Amino acid sequence: MRIESRKAYRMPAGEPPDMKERQACKIKELADTLVAAGFVSLDEQAKALGLSRSTTWTILQAKHKNYGLSAALISRVLAKADLDSRVRAKIIEYVREKAEGSYGHNGTQLRRFSQFLAGVTTADVRALVTIDARRNTRRAAEQN
Repeated sequence: MRIESRKAYRMPAGEPPDMKERQACKIKELADTLVAAGFVSLDEQAKALGLSRSTTWTILQAKHKNYGLSAALISRVLAKADLDSRVRAKIIEYVREKAEGSYGHNGTQLRRFSQFLAGVTTADVRALVTIDARRNTRRAAEQN
C-alpha cells in the first residue's frame, strides 16, 4: 500500500479559490487598468485595444467564453503599436499566468496557446526587422 503525502495548496489571501474566478478577476483587472489609463467609455476602450465594441464589451464583462482570452485576440491587441504600456503589461501578465496553467486549462490547450503566441511573436519580430531595414535604407538614400 502506497501512502502519498500531499500538501494542501493554500491560495494567498484575496485570491479567488476557483481557477475560472481567478481568470475572471484578472480580466476585470484589465478593465480597471484601461479606466486608470484614461479609457473610460466603451468606444475609447475598444479603440485602445484595437478591437470592435462588441468584442471589447464581451471581454471586459469577463465572460469571454469559458476559455478566457484567445491567443489570436491577444496577438491582435499586442500588435497595436500605440497600446498603453500599463494595458500591455497587464495583458502580458495574463498571458504569463495562462501559459503557466493558473486558469485550469489542460496541457494541450496550454501548448496550443503558447505555440500560437510564439509563432505570432516570431512573425511580428520579422515584420518589425523588415520595416526597420526599409527605414534605414530610405534614410541612407536620403542622406546621399
